[in-house]
Amino acid sequence: MKFLCTVLVDDALAAAMTPEGWARMGAESLAYDKELMARGVFLAAEALEGRSTAKTVRVRQGDTIITDGPFMESKEVLAGFILIDVADADAAMAVAQGIPMARLGAVEVRPVMVF
Repeated sequence: MKFLCTVLVDDALAAAMTPEGWARMGAESLAYDKELMARGVFLAAEALEGRSTAKTVRVRQGDTIITDGPFMESKEVLAGFILIDVADADAAMAVAQGIPMARLGAVEVRPVMVF
């Protein structure tokens, strides 16, 4: 089964990180991706630019509305994702618990819809 692990980061916690802390976090994240690759469950992962680069598009009754920023009002914003292919939801949760960025926010785990 495929699951998308969306990585949500608390801006305040991220802002408090030192350059050295970010370097460690990056190294840990890459190491975890390589571990998932070795286990055969890794499909894709990407980090996203910060909240200030986001734009949100909504279409309502034929009108397009484009706003700056992420789509939700929250202290946690989408920072990246990991797409995995594992046996079941329990396995997906086990993978999510190992994502280093979870220490700066949260990881939402959701099955990919099969059509």
